[in-house]
Amino acid sequence: MDGTISNVAAGSLAEELELAAGDKILAVNGHKPTDIIDLSFQLAEEDIELLIEHADGTREVVAFDKDVDEELGAEFSSAVFDGVRRCKNHCVFCFVDMIAPNMRDTLSVKDDDYRLSFLFGNFITLTNMTPKDFRRIKQFHLSPLFVSVHAMNPELRAKILRTSAGAKINEQLDELERAGVEYHTQVVLCKDLNDGAELDFTIAQILKRRPHAQSLAIVPVGVTRHRRDKFPLKQFDKTSAAEVIAQVERYQKKSRAETGRTFVYLGDEFYFLAEKDFPPAEFYDDFPQIENGIGMTRNFVDEWFSLKPDTRHLTPAVDVVCGTSIAKVFKTLTADMPNVRIVPVANKFFGERVNVSGLLTGGDIIDALKNLDGSRDMILIPSTALKSGEEIFLDDVTIDDLRKIFAPAKVLPIHDGAHFRRVLTEAQR
Repeated sequence: MDGTISNVAAGSLAEELELAAGDKILAVNGHKPTDIIDLSFQLAEEDIELLIEHADGTREVVAFDKDVDEELGAEFSSAVFDGVRRCKNHCVFCFVDMIAPNMRDTLSVKDDDYRLSFLFGNFITLTNMTPKDFRRIKQFHLSPLFVSVHAMNPELRAKILRTSAGAKINEQLDELERAGVEYHTQVVLCKDLNDGAELDFTIAQILKRRPHAQSLAIVPVGVTRHRRDKFPLKQFDKTSAAEVIAQVERYQKKSRAETGRTFVYLGDEFYFLAEKDFPPAEFYDDFPQIENGIGMTRNFVDEWFSLKPDTRHLTPAVDVVCGTSIAKVFKTLTADMPNVRIVPVANKFFGERVNVSGLLTGGDIIDALKNLDGSRDMILIPSTALKSGEEIFLDDVTIDDLRKIFAPAKVLPIHDGAHFRRVLTEAQR
């Protein structure tokens, strides 16, 4: 069990109780919390008794009264105190199995934890669920969840996940629905595996599960040069990506006509591959799966244009780092800014067919920038390539490393389209 506090907010109840980073909450009113979900329910009481273990190993009971809606004001080193539920599947396209050897341990964690699905939108397969887990989901009404479907044909899904438990998808979704849980779904689409007629079947089955099913995202399979799995995976090209778009558009139009919502969304990579325009923002409804790469480019472009252009104080020389897939979009946005240079970085670390900005490594970025002529005053980096909440790339290179190498140029992570435009048009400081 580990409920270690990582940060205490200033002026919070936790600070008033003299809790500090490194302290561990072992029990609340005699109950051991297994995660922050447990903890939040246990702390809903007015009379609280905490069993605290301090960083030096000493233990103390802290008793206090609080308002019902008063929060503790502490952050924890992990959202789950009893360990992340690991995935026991061996999916034919598992990205964790395609990362380079000797990378940091956290990148090799294959989680399949319903709690992280509820808290952070992580996708789960449901194959590792127990009856107790379903009861707890119902008890705390943990909704919505995010479910990796991949195929609604039970036999095909078992083949893709390489577990017989994969065939139970219908029963498991039924269980969620009986618990009153809503869920978002995704399909990692592989050419000649779960596309074509199988994709038609999957879409139709998920559509029947509305309104519990809230959305269906379809993303193309990605393969890195480190993949050693012998299962044959085929990726999409311009022609086959266009075929998928045409196939899915039929369902999108029908769904919008019936409910006013698109419901079925395609990953941005399909439009890049097919060299087709992205749908308008309203087509993505409220961007329910933007963290899954669904509508991220459309949202970025619209945020860019939401700001009134102001080029009076452009920074003299800016290098904009990005993946090769989105480079054309960036060049279009900055076409009237001669001082801005778009730097599409080939992904040598994972393989050049991996072309999204979020999987760029610091080493590849450094190599690409070193090969360019001329000076630069600023380097803009996609924040999606950095570990959440930190300035570190997948290969453990940091933003500070880039700042040292390319000084005196400023190195800034860019978070969205509006931020991108503001940085490019603000006065030098």
